[in-house]
Amino acid sequence: MKKYNLPGTFLLQYDALIDPRYQKLLAGLPKASFEIGGWWEIPQPLVEKAGLKWRGRYPWDWRANIGFSTGYTPEEREKLIDVYMADFKKIFGYYPKSIGSWFIDAHSLNYMYEKYHIVVSSNCKDQYGTDGYTLWGGYWNQAYYPSKINSYMPAQNEKNQIPVPIFRMLGSDPIRQYDNGLGTNRQGVVTLEPVYEFGGGDATWVNWFFKSFTDDESLGFNYTQAGQENSFTWDAMAKGFEIQMPLIAKLRTEGKLRVETMEQSGLWFKKNYKVTPSTSFSVTKDLEGSTLKTIWFNSRFYRINMLWENGNLRIRDIHLFNEDYPDVYTTQVATSNECTFFTLPVVDGYIWSKPDQIAGLRLKALIDGKEVLLQGKDPKFTQNGVSSVHISWPLTSVSGTLEIDLNENTVNIKLVSNKPCNWYLDLNTASDAKLPFNQIGLKQIDCSFDGMNYKLQAMKGSFSKPANGAVFRLIPQMNVISLNLADIKGA
Repeated sequence: MKKYNLPGTFLLQYDALIDPRYQKLLAGLPKASFEIGGWWEIPQPLVEKAGLKWRGRYPWDWRANIGFSTGYTPEEREKLIDVYMADFKKIFGYYPKSIGSWFIDAHSLNYMYEKYHIVVSSNCKDQYGTDGYTLWGGYWNQAYYPSKINSYMPAQNEKNQIPVPIFRMLGSDPIRQYDNGLGTNRQGVVTLEPVYEFGGGDATWVNWFFKSFTDDESLGFNYTQAGQENSFTWDAMAKGFEIQMPLIAKLRTEGKLRVETMEQSGLWFKKNYKVTPSTSFSVTKDLEGSTLKTIWFNSRFYRINMLWENGNLRIRDIHLFNEDYPDVYTTQVATSNECTFFTLPVVDGYIWSKPDQIAGLRLKALIDGKEVLLQGKDPKFTQNGVSSVHISWPLTSVSGTLEIDLNENTVNIKLVSNKPCNWYLDLNTASDAKLPFNQIGLKQIDCSFDGMNYKLQAMKGSFSKPANGAVFRLIPQMNVISLNLADIKGA
Protein backbone atom coordinates (compact mmCIF):
# COMPACT_ATOMS: atom_id res chain seq x y z
CA MET A 1 0.00 0.00 0.00
CA LYS A 2 2.87 2.37 0.77
CA LYS A 3 4.57 1.41 -2.49
CA TYR A 4 1.53 2.43 -4.54
CA ASN A 5 0.48 5.26 -2.22
CA LEU A 6 -2.86 3.56 -1.48
CA PRO A 7 -4.78 4.61 1.64
CA GLY A 8 -6.63 2.01 3.68
CA THR A 9 -8.16 0.88 6.93
CA PHE A 10 -6.87 -1.63 9.48
CA LEU A 11 -9.52 -3.10 11.78
CA LEU A 12 -8.14 -4.59 15.00
CA GLN A 13 -9.65 -7.47 16.93
CA TYR A 14 -9.16 -6.98 20.67
CA ASP A 15 -6.30 -9.51 21.00
CA ALA A 16 -4.43 -7.64 18.24
CA LEU A 17 -5.34 -4.25 19.76
CA ILE A 18 -3.63 -5.10 23.08
CA ASP A 19 -0.57 -6.67 21.39
CA PRO A 20 2.35 -4.17 21.61
CA ARG A 21 3.67 -5.35 18.22
CA TYR A 22 0.52 -4.23 16.43
CA GLN A 23 0.41 -1.01 18.43
CA LYS A 24 3.95 -0.18 17.36
CA LEU A 25 3.39 -1.18 13.73
CA LEU A 26 0.21 0.85 13.28
CA ALA A 27 0.95 3.87 15.47
CA GLY A 28 3.75 4.83 13.10
CA LEU A 29 1.53 4.98 10.01
CA PRO A 30 0.65 8.41 8.58
CA LYS A 31 -2.86 9.32 9.77
CA ALA A 32 -3.66 11.12 6.54
CA SER A 33 -3.73 7.87 4.58
CA PHE A 34 -4.18 5.03 7.09
CA GLU A 35 -7.14 4.56 9.40
CA ILE A 36 -7.24 2.29 12.46
CA GLY A 37 -10.62 0.96 13.50
CA GLY A 38 -12.20 -2.00 15.28
CA TRP A 39 -12.87 -5.57 14.18
CA TRP A 40 -15.81 -6.84 16.21
CA GLU A 41 -15.04 -10.47 16.92
CA ILE A 42 -14.89 -11.36 20.60
CA PRO A 43 -11.75 -13.16 21.87
CA GLN A 44 -11.03 -14.45 25.37
CA PRO A 45 -9.06 -11.45 26.77
CA LEU A 46 -11.93 -9.06 25.97
CA VAL A 47 -14.57 -11.30 27.57
CA GLU A 48 -12.53 -11.76 30.74
CA LYS A 49 -11.64 -8.08 31.05
CA ALA A 50 -15.37 -7.30 30.85
CA GLY A 51 -15.87 -9.61 33.85
CA LEU A 52 -17.59 -12.36 31.86
CA LYS A 53 -16.85 -16.08 31.64
CA TRP A 54 -15.10 -17.32 28.50
CA ARG A 55 -16.98 -20.26 26.94
CA GLY A 56 -14.71 -20.83 23.94
CA ARG A 57 -12.67 -23.83 22.89
CA TYR A 58 -9.64 -21.61 22.12
CA PRO A 59 -8.63 -18.01 22.97
CA TRP A 60 -10.29 -17.00 19.68
CA ASP A 61 -13.31 -19.16 18.83
CA TRP A 62 -15.16 -18.22 15.65
CA ARG A 63 -18.47 -19.85 16.60
CA ALA A 64 -21.44 -17.47 16.30
CA ASN A 65 -22.45 -17.87 19.95
CA ILE A 66 -18.92 -17.26 21.27
CA GLY A 67 -16.82 -15.17 18.90
CA PHE A 68 -19.53 -12.66 17.95
CA SER A 69 -21.68 -10.17 19.81
CA THR A 70 -24.76 -12.28 19.03
CA GLY A 71 -23.59 -14.79 21.68
CA TYR A 72 -23.98 -12.28 24.52
CA THR A 73 -26.94 -10.53 26.14
CA PRO A 74 -27.51 -6.86 25.25
CA GLU A 75 -26.12 -5.83 28.66
CA GLU A 76 -23.02 -8.01 28.17
CA ARG A 77 -22.51 -6.52 24.69
CA GLU A 78 -22.41 -3.04 26.19
CA LYS A 79 -19.76 -4.14 28.72
CA LEU A 80 -17.65 -5.66 25.92
CA ILE A 81 -17.95 -2.48 23.84
CA ASP A 82 -17.04 -0.26 26.79
CA VAL A 83 -13.87 -2.28 27.50
CA TYR A 84 -12.83 -2.28 23.84
CA MET A 85 -13.44 1.44 23.38
CA ALA A 86 -11.65 2.41 26.61
CA ASP A 87 -8.56 0.40 25.69
CA PHE A 88 -8.58 1.62 22.08
CA LYS A 89 -8.66 5.23 23.30
CA LYS A 90 -5.92 4.56 25.86
CA ILE A 91 -3.68 3.15 23.11
CA PHE A 92 -4.43 5.48 20.17
CA GLY A 93 -5.85 8.58 21.88
CA TYR A 94 -9.30 8.55 20.22
CA TYR A 95 -12.30 6.29 19.65
CA PRO A 96 -12.48 4.36 16.37
CA LYS A 97 -14.83 5.67 13.66
CA SER A 98 -15.09 2.37 11.76
CA ILE A 99 -16.17 -0.99 13.20
CA GLY A 100 -16.47 -4.08 11.01
CA SER A 101 -17.36 -7.73 11.47
CA TRP A 102 -18.98 -10.62 9.64
CA PHE A 103 -22.08 -9.38 11.43
CA ILE A 104 -22.84 -6.97 14.29
CA ASP A 105 -26.26 -7.02 15.93
CA ALA A 106 -28.42 -3.88 15.86
CA HIS A 107 -28.24 -3.31 19.63
CA SER A 108 -24.43 -3.21 19.56
CA LEU A 109 -24.34 -1.04 16.45
CA ASN A 110 -26.74 1.50 17.92
CA TYR A 111 -24.84 1.55 21.24
CA MET A 112 -21.53 2.15 19.43
CA TYR A 113 -23.16 5.00 17.50
CA GLU A 114 -24.91 6.71 20.40
CA LYS A 115 -22.14 6.43 23.00
CA TYR A 116 -18.96 6.42 20.89
CA HIS A 117 -20.15 8.12 17.66
CA ILE A 118 -18.91 5.55 15.18
CA VAL A 119 -19.38 6.73 11.58
CA VAL A 120 -19.48 3.53 9.54
CA SER A 121 -19.65 -0.24 9.76
CA SER A 122 -19.17 -3.22 7.47
CA ASN A 123 -20.51 -6.75 7.29
CA CYS A 124 -19.95 -9.85 5.22
CA LYS A 125 -21.13 -10.34 1.67
CA ASP A 126 -24.26 -12.41 1.14
CA GLN A 127 -23.45 -16.03 1.87
CA TYR A 128 -25.30 -19.21 2.75
CA GLY A 129 -23.82 -21.44 5.45
CA THR A 130 -20.19 -20.44 4.84
CA ASP A 131 -18.27 -20.94 8.11
CA GLY A 132 -21.66 -21.44 9.78
CA TYR A 133 -22.86 -17.90 9.05
CA THR A 134 -25.81 -17.16 6.76
CA LEU A 135 -26.61 -13.64 5.58
CA TRP A 136 -29.10 -14.04 2.77
CA GLY A 137 -31.33 -11.77 0.72
CA GLY A 138 -29.87 -8.44 1.87
CA TYR A 139 -28.81 -5.26 0.13
CA TRP A 140 -26.37 -6.69 -2.42
CA ASN A 141 -23.01 -4.88 -2.30
CA GLN A 142 -22.64 -1.07 -1.90
CA ALA A 143 -24.08 0.20 1.42
CA TYR A 144 -27.33 0.66 3.33
CA TYR A 145 -28.74 2.14 6.53
CA PRO A 146 -29.96 -0.73 8.77
CA SER A 147 -33.23 -0.97 10.63
CA LYS A 148 -33.01 -0.24 14.36
CA ILE A 149 -34.28 -3.76 15.10
CA ASN A 150 -32.38 -5.68 12.41
CA SER A 151 -28.83 -4.81 11.37
CA TYR A 152 -29.13 -6.89 8.21
CA MET A 153 -32.39 -5.31 7.01
CA PRO A 154 -32.32 -1.96 5.19
CA ALA A 155 -34.70 0.57 6.78
CA GLN A 156 -37.27 2.29 4.58
CA ASN A 157 -37.59 5.46 6.66
CA GLU A 158 -35.02 7.74 8.25
CA LYS A 159 -36.71 7.59 11.67
CA ASN A 160 -36.38 3.80 11.82
CA GLN A 161 -32.76 3.52 10.71
CA ILE A 162 -29.49 3.45 12.59
CA PRO A 163 -27.58 6.35 10.94
CA VAL A 164 -24.47 4.21 10.43
CA PRO A 165 -24.04 3.03 6.82
CA ILE A 166 -23.08 -0.64 6.55
CA PHE A 167 -20.84 -1.47 3.58
CA ARG A 168 -20.90 -5.04 2.25
CA MET A 169 -17.40 -6.54 2.22
CA LEU A 170 -15.26 -8.80 0.10
CA GLY A 171 -16.12 -8.03 -3.54
CA SER A 172 -18.51 -10.83 -4.57
CA ASP A 173 -18.38 -12.19 -8.10
CA PRO A 174 -21.73 -10.80 -9.35
CA ILE A 175 -22.28 -13.81 -11.63
CA ARG A 176 -20.78 -16.87 -9.90
CA GLN A 177 -20.91 -16.27 -6.14
CA TYR A 178 -24.71 -16.62 -5.94
CA ASP A 179 -24.98 -20.12 -7.42
CA ASN A 180 -21.75 -21.49 -5.96
CA GLY A 181 -22.42 -24.73 -4.08
CA LEU A 182 -26.05 -24.84 -5.17
CA GLY A 183 -27.78 -27.93 -3.80
CA THR A 184 -25.39 -28.20 -0.81
CA ASN A 185 -25.49 -26.79 2.74
CA ARG A 186 -22.39 -24.64 2.29
CA GLN A 187 -21.90 -22.01 -0.33
CA GLY A 188 -18.49 -21.67 -1.96
CA VAL A 189 -16.59 -18.38 -2.19
CA VAL A 190 -15.75 -16.39 -5.34
CA THR A 191 -14.60 -12.96 -4.18
CA LEU A 192 -11.86 -10.38 -4.46
CA GLU A 193 -10.16 -11.81 -1.37
CA PRO A 194 -6.55 -12.39 -2.48
CA VAL A 195 -6.23 -15.86 -0.95
CA TYR A 196 -8.63 -17.47 -3.44
CA GLU A 197 -7.06 -19.17 -6.45
CA PHE A 198 -10.20 -18.49 -8.49
CA GLY A 199 -11.10 -14.96 -7.50
CA GLY A 200 -8.81 -12.39 -5.91
CA GLY A 201 -5.66 -14.47 -6.43
CA ASP A 202 -6.20 -14.95 -10.17
CA ALA A 203 -4.97 -12.21 -12.53
CA THR A 204 -7.53 -12.99 -15.24
CA TRP A 205 -10.45 -12.85 -12.79
CA VAL A 206 -9.14 -9.72 -11.04
CA ASN A 207 -8.70 -7.85 -14.33
CA TRP A 208 -12.17 -8.91 -15.48
CA PHE A 209 -13.75 -7.90 -12.14
CA PHE A 210 -12.20 -4.43 -12.12
CA LYS A 211 -12.99 -3.84 -15.80
CA SER A 212 -16.65 -4.58 -15.14
CA PHE A 213 -16.55 -2.65 -11.86
CA THR A 214 -15.20 0.52 -13.50
CA ASP A 215 -16.59 0.35 -17.07
CA ASP A 216 -20.06 -1.21 -16.79
CA GLU A 217 -23.00 1.04 -16.01
CA SER A 218 -23.81 1.45 -12.32
CA LEU A 219 -26.52 3.47 -10.61
CA GLY A 220 -25.69 5.86 -7.78
CA PHE A 221 -22.19 4.58 -7.08
CA ASN A 222 -20.28 1.35 -7.42
CA TYR A 223 -18.03 0.07 -4.65
CA THR A 224 -15.83 -2.82 -3.73
CA GLN A 225 -13.60 -3.63 -0.78
CA ALA A 226 -10.13 -5.04 -1.36
CA GLY A 227 -8.65 -6.74 1.70
CA GLN A 228 -8.17 -9.85 3.76
CA GLU A 229 -8.17 -11.29 7.27
CA ASN A 230 -4.53 -11.37 8.31
CA SER A 231 -4.98 -14.79 9.93
CA PHE A 232 -4.53 -16.22 6.41
CA THR A 233 -0.93 -14.85 6.67
CA TRP A 234 1.14 -13.13 4.01
CA ASP A 235 2.26 -16.21 2.07
CA ALA A 236 -1.34 -17.03 1.17
CA MET A 237 -2.32 -13.50 0.17
CA ALA A 238 0.90 -12.09 -1.34
CA LYS A 239 0.23 -13.15 -4.92
CA GLY A 240 -3.30 -11.72 -4.93
CA PHE A 241 -2.28 -8.40 -3.37
CA GLU A 242 0.61 -8.07 -5.82
CA ILE A 243 -1.91 -8.47 -8.67
CA GLN A 244 -4.52 -6.14 -7.18
CA MET A 245 -2.59 -3.21 -5.71
CA PRO A 246 -0.83 -1.97 -8.88
CA LEU A 247 -4.08 -2.39 -10.84
CA ILE A 248 -6.05 -0.37 -8.27
CA ALA A 249 -3.34 2.33 -8.34
CA LYS A 250 -3.44 2.42 -12.15
CA LEU A 251 -7.24 2.75 -12.26
CA ARG A 252 -7.07 5.53 -9.68
CA THR A 253 -4.47 7.39 -11.79
CA GLU A 254 -6.80 7.03 -14.79
CA GLY A 255 -9.62 8.59 -12.74
CA LYS A 256 -11.73 5.42 -12.89
CA LEU A 257 -12.02 4.92 -9.14
CA ARG A 258 -11.33 6.55 -5.77
CA VAL A 259 -9.44 4.75 -3.00
CA GLU A 260 -10.62 5.72 0.48
CA THR A 261 -10.46 4.70 4.10
CA MET A 262 -13.63 3.21 5.53
CA GLU A 263 -14.36 6.37 7.53
CA GLN A 264 -14.03 8.54 4.41
CA SER A 265 -16.51 6.34 2.56
CA GLY A 266 -18.91 6.46 5.51
CA LEU A 267 -18.75 10.27 5.72
CA TRP A 268 -19.27 10.56 1.96
CA PHE A 269 -22.28 8.24 2.12
CA LYS A 270 -23.87 10.12 5.03
CA LYS A 271 -23.36 13.46 3.27
CA ASN A 272 -24.95 12.22 0.05
CA TYR A 273 -27.77 9.97 1.29
CA LYS A 274 -30.30 10.57 4.07
CA VAL A 275 -31.89 7.16 3.43
CA THR A 276 -30.57 4.05 1.64
CA PRO A 277 -30.13 4.86 -2.07
CA SER A 278 -30.91 2.85 -5.18
CA THR A 279 -27.76 1.32 -6.66
CA SER A 280 -26.83 -1.27 -9.27
CA PHE A 281 -23.88 -3.45 -10.27
CA SER A 282 -23.94 -4.83 -13.81
CA VAL A 283 -21.81 -7.10 -16.00
CA THR A 284 -22.08 -6.82 -19.79
CA LYS A 285 -19.11 -9.06 -20.62
CA ASP A 286 -18.18 -12.13 -18.61
CA LEU A 287 -14.88 -13.98 -18.48
CA GLU A 288 -13.58 -15.37 -21.77
CA GLY A 289 -15.65 -18.33 -22.94
CA SER A 290 -18.84 -17.24 -21.16
CA THR A 291 -21.74 -15.16 -22.48
CA LEU A 292 -23.43 -14.65 -19.10
CA LYS A 293 -24.61 -11.14 -18.25
CA THR A 294 -26.19 -9.87 -15.07
CA ILE A 295 -27.51 -6.88 -13.17
CA TRP A 296 -28.04 -6.47 -9.43
CA PHE A 297 -30.37 -3.65 -8.40
CA ASN A 298 -31.01 -2.56 -4.80
CA SER A 299 -33.21 0.05 -3.19
CA ARG A 300 -34.40 0.56 0.38
CA PHE A 301 -37.45 -1.57 -0.54
CA TYR A 302 -36.05 -4.59 -2.39
CA ARG A 303 -33.26 -6.22 -4.36
CA ILE A 304 -33.48 -7.98 -7.70
CA ASN A 305 -31.00 -9.95 -9.80
CA MET A 306 -31.40 -10.75 -13.49
CA LEU A 307 -29.18 -13.23 -15.30
CA TRP A 308 -28.97 -13.72 -19.07
CA GLU A 309 -27.81 -17.24 -19.93
CA ASN A 310 -27.83 -18.87 -23.37
CA GLY A 311 -29.82 -15.93 -24.72
CA ASN A 312 -32.61 -16.43 -22.11
CA LEU A 313 -33.56 -14.24 -19.16
CA ARG A 314 -33.89 -15.65 -15.65
CA ILE A 315 -34.91 -13.39 -12.80
CA ARG A 316 -32.74 -15.21 -10.31
CA ASP A 317 -33.57 -13.36 -7.11
CA ILE A 318 -36.10 -10.94 -5.59
CA HIS A 319 -36.08 -10.21 -1.86
CA LEU A 320 -38.20 -7.57 -0.14
CA PHE A 321 -37.10 -5.37 2.78
CA ASN A 322 -39.23 -4.51 5.81
CA GLU A 323 -37.80 -2.45 8.69
CA ASP A 324 -40.45 -3.95 11.04
CA TYR A 325 -39.04 -7.47 10.58
CA PRO A 326 -36.83 -7.99 13.66
CA ASP A 327 -33.74 -10.12 13.78
CA VAL A 328 -33.83 -12.39 16.78
CA TYR A 329 -30.31 -11.36 17.89
CA THR A 330 -31.21 -7.73 18.62
CA THR A 331 -32.72 -8.84 21.93
CA GLN A 332 -31.85 -12.53 22.27
CA VAL A 333 -28.68 -14.59 22.50
CA ALA A 334 -27.49 -16.98 19.81
CA THR A 335 -27.41 -20.45 21.32
CA SER A 336 -25.93 -22.42 18.42
CA ASN A 337 -22.61 -22.13 16.61
CA GLU A 338 -24.49 -21.02 13.48
CA CYS A 339 -26.12 -17.67 12.86
CA THR A 340 -28.74 -16.65 10.28
CA PHE A 341 -30.00 -13.34 8.91
CA PHE A 342 -32.69 -13.25 6.21
CA THR A 343 -34.96 -10.84 4.36
CA LEU A 344 -38.35 -11.63 2.73
CA PRO A 345 -38.13 -13.92 -0.33
CA VAL A 346 -40.20 -13.66 -3.51
CA VAL A 347 -37.74 -15.42 -5.84
CA ASP A 348 -34.77 -17.37 -4.49
CA GLY A 349 -32.67 -18.98 -7.18
CA TYR A 350 -30.28 -20.52 -4.65
CA ILE A 351 -32.29 -21.94 -1.74
CA TRP A 352 -35.22 -22.99 -3.94
CA SER A 353 -32.99 -24.82 -6.45
CA LYS A 354 -31.42 -28.23 -6.92
CA PRO A 355 -28.64 -28.87 -9.44
CA ASP A 356 -31.19 -30.28 -11.91
CA GLN A 357 -34.01 -27.87 -11.01
CA ILE A 358 -32.77 -24.28 -11.11
CA ALA A 359 -35.32 -21.87 -9.64
CA GLY A 360 -36.21 -18.53 -11.18
CA LEU A 361 -38.78 -16.40 -12.97
CA ARG A 362 -38.38 -17.13 -16.68
CA LEU A 363 -39.70 -15.21 -19.67
CA LYS A 364 -41.80 -17.46 -21.90
CA ALA A 365 -44.32 -17.24 -24.73
CA LEU A 366 -46.84 -19.46 -26.47
CA ILE A 367 -45.72 -19.68 -30.09
CA ASP A 368 -47.64 -21.97 -32.49
CA GLY A 369 -49.26 -23.62 -29.48
CA LYS A 370 -45.91 -24.44 -27.87
CA GLU A 371 -44.42 -22.94 -24.72
CA VAL A 372 -40.93 -21.57 -25.45
CA LEU A 373 -38.30 -19.61 -23.55
CA LEU A 374 -37.92 -16.26 -25.27
CA GLN A 375 -34.46 -15.67 -26.75
CA GLY A 376 -32.71 -12.39 -27.32
CA LYS A 377 -29.49 -10.56 -28.05
CA ASP A 378 -27.38 -8.64 -25.53
CA PRO A 379 -29.27 -6.49 -22.99
CA LYS A 380 -28.31 -2.82 -22.67
CA PHE A 381 -28.30 -1.19 -19.21
CA THR A 382 -28.68 2.58 -18.83
CA GLN A 383 -29.05 4.81 -15.80
CA ASN A 384 -32.37 6.64 -15.77
CA GLY A 385 -32.23 9.53 -13.30
CA VAL A 386 -30.89 9.01 -9.77
CA SER A 387 -32.94 5.98 -8.70
CA SER A 388 -33.82 3.94 -11.81
CA VAL A 389 -32.15 1.62 -14.29
CA HIS A 390 -33.54 0.98 -17.76
CA ILE A 391 -32.84 -2.34 -19.50
CA SER A 392 -33.48 -2.79 -23.20
CA TRP A 393 -33.36 -6.38 -24.45
CA PRO A 394 -33.85 -6.99 -28.20
CA LEU A 395 -35.63 -10.31 -28.75
CA THR A 396 -34.96 -12.83 -31.54
CA SER A 397 -37.69 -15.47 -31.05
CA VAL A 398 -40.37 -12.81 -31.57
CA SER A 399 -40.09 -9.40 -33.17
CA GLY A 400 -39.74 -6.71 -30.53
CA THR A 401 -37.84 -5.55 -27.47
CA LEU A 402 -38.38 -6.21 -23.80
CA GLU A 403 -38.08 -2.89 -21.95
CA ILE A 404 -37.52 -3.17 -18.18
CA ASP A 405 -37.48 -0.34 -15.65
CA LEU A 406 -36.11 -1.04 -12.19
CA ASN A 407 -37.27 1.83 -9.97
CA GLU A 408 -36.93 2.48 -6.27
CA ASN A 409 -40.46 1.15 -5.57
CA THR A 410 -41.45 -0.83 -8.66
CA VAL A 411 -40.37 -3.20 -11.41
CA ASN A 412 -41.98 -2.53 -14.81
CA ILE A 413 -41.64 -4.93 -17.76
CA LYS A 414 -43.04 -4.07 -21.20
CA LEU A 415 -42.93 -5.89 -24.53
CA VAL A 416 -42.65 -3.40 -27.38
CA SER A 417 -43.67 -5.20 -30.56
CA ASN A 418 -45.76 -4.54 -33.65
CA LYS A 419 -47.09 -8.11 -33.54
CA PRO A 420 -49.25 -9.62 -30.81
CA CYS A 421 -47.39 -12.06 -28.54
CA ASN A 422 -48.74 -14.26 -25.74
CA TRP A 423 -45.89 -13.81 -23.25
CA TYR A 424 -45.63 -14.25 -19.47
CA LEU A 425 -43.26 -14.98 -16.57
CA ASP A 426 -43.32 -18.38 -14.85
CA LEU A 427 -41.75 -19.12 -11.46
CA ASN A 428 -40.26 -22.61 -11.28
CA THR A 429 -38.53 -24.09 -8.23
CA ALA A 430 -37.23 -27.44 -7.03
CA SER A 431 -40.17 -29.70 -6.24
CA ASP A 432 -39.45 -29.85 -2.49
CA ALA A 433 -38.56 -26.18 -2.00
CA LYS A 434 -40.10 -24.58 1.09
CA LEU A 435 -41.98 -21.60 -0.36
CA PRO A 436 -43.54 -18.57 1.39
CA PHE A 437 -46.68 -18.34 -0.77
CA ASN A 438 -49.93 -18.80 1.17
CA GLN A 439 -52.45 -17.67 -1.43
CA ILE A 440 -52.09 -16.77 -5.09
CA GLY A 441 -54.79 -14.27 -6.02
CA LEU A 442 -55.46 -12.46 -9.27
CA LYS A 443 -53.67 -9.22 -8.30
CA GLN A 444 -51.80 -10.24 -5.16
CA ILE A 445 -49.83 -13.10 -3.64
CA ASP A 446 -50.03 -13.40 0.15
CA CYS A 447 -46.76 -14.59 1.67
CA SER A 448 -45.31 -15.37 5.07
CA PHE A 449 -41.74 -16.03 6.12
CA ASP A 450 -40.38 -16.54 9.62
CA GLY A 451 -43.58 -15.21 11.20
CA MET A 452 -43.76 -12.09 9.01
CA ASN A 453 -46.70 -11.64 6.61
CA TYR A 454 -46.13 -9.71 3.39
CA LYS A 455 -47.55 -9.43 -0.10
CA LEU A 456 -46.51 -9.17 -3.74
CA GLN A 457 -48.79 -6.86 -5.70
CA ALA A 458 -49.31 -6.59 -9.45
CA MET A 459 -50.30 -3.04 -10.39
CA LYS A 460 -50.46 -4.17 -14.01
CA GLY A 461 -50.78 -7.81 -14.97
CA SER A 462 -52.21 -10.72 -13.00
CA PHE A 463 -51.16 -13.90 -11.22
CA SER A 464 -52.42 -17.40 -11.93
CA LYS A 465 -51.54 -21.01 -11.15
CA PRO A 466 -50.74 -22.66 -14.51
CA ALA A 467 -51.13 -26.34 -15.33
CA ASN A 468 -47.47 -26.78 -16.38
CA GLY A 469 -46.14 -27.21 -12.84
CA ALA A 470 -44.95 -23.63 -12.33
CA VAL A 471 -45.51 -22.19 -8.86
CA PHE A 472 -47.22 -19.13 -10.34
CA ARG A 473 -47.56 -17.33 -13.65
CA LEU A 474 -47.43 -13.56 -14.12
CA ILE A 475 -49.44 -12.49 -17.17
CA PRO A 476 -49.13 -8.99 -18.66
CA GLN A 477 -51.94 -6.48 -19.07
CA MET A 478 -51.76 -4.61 -22.38
CA ASN A 479 -48.21 -5.97 -22.77
CA VAL A 480 -47.11 -4.56 -19.38
CA ILE A 481 -46.24 -6.16 -16.04
CA SER A 482 -45.83 -3.76 -13.12
CA LEU A 483 -44.97 -4.95 -9.61
CA ASN A 484 -45.22 -2.81 -6.50
CA LEU A 485 -42.32 -3.87 -4.24
CA ALA A 486 -42.66 -1.03 -1.71
CA ASP A 487 -46.18 -1.56 -0.34
CA ILE A 488 -45.64 -5.10 0.95
CA LYS A 489 -47.18 -5.20 4.43
CA GLY A 490 -49.48 -8.17 4.74
CA ALA A 491 -52.52 -8.73 6.92
